[in-house]
Amino acid sequence: MPGDHRRGRGNPAQIARQSLITAKVLEAGSLSIDVLIGELGVSAMTVYRDLADLEGQGVLHRSRGTVTAAATGLFEASARFRMRHNVVEKEKLAAAASALINPGQSVMLDDSSTCVWVAKELNERAPLTIVTNSYSVLREVQGNAGIRLFMAGGEYLAWADACFGQTTVDLVSGIRADIAIMSASAVTDGATFHPDESVVQLKRAMLASSAVRVLCIDHSKFGRRALHAVASCADFDHVFVDAATPPEELSRLADQGCTLHVVE
Repeated sequence: MPGDHRRGRGNPAQIARQSLITAKVLEAGSLSIDVLIGELGVSAMTVYRDLADLEGQGVLHRSRGTVTAAATGLFEASARFRMRHNVVEKEKLAAAASALINPGQSVMLDDSSTCVWVAKELNERAPLTIVTNSYSVLREVQGNAGIRLFMAGGEYLAWADACFGQTTVDLVSGIRADIAIMSASAVTDGATFHPDESVVQLKRAMLASSAVRVLCIDHSKFGRRALHAVASCADFDHVFVDAATPPEELSRLADQGCTLHVVE
């Protein structure tokens, strides 16, 4: 089985420092490593260790003394990093969205980190049938006798800790589920986007195969850009956002007719 990505490694100070590095680089697009060392106020060795770790996660790239964001409109961050980012918001969104699910239903969960938190909640709502392409989701529910699990296999992509490709899409397309829950990398102009085309194809297949469609988006996704459109927010039956979502984005969602849930 692929490696366990449920929790990022590192102590709280390291996690906070790496999150700050990522935020700075994402905002700037690229930064001098010397500038980062000066701003963080820690040793050069510590910063280089953090950068090596983040590069290994697929978040950043280093080249000639400069660090560049990889989690941009063209690339998605790794599953390991996403599980460490905006954790409180994702936990609350997952708890609220999972309240829509009743015992006996079939649920599709994508490879988003939010759906890993949803899976944690679903352990208490068995019996259920779960369909997913995510090994991170699998690890949260495996061993629960009340959960029937369908893994949508295909080409395993380590950065996502999940399977994608035509085989995965075909399997999902042949299933009809009661509800699908998913997230997206970006929300722009009232639509959801993702940098990876293979991920987009699978999300669309999950939407087409489910009776009720649920979107969970934390505030950091608004205003970001990614390359490929997944679906309009209006295509979802329920949209869950956290309370830090900008008011203008809440207004836009309301104007689209979304059943909007603002999670405090």
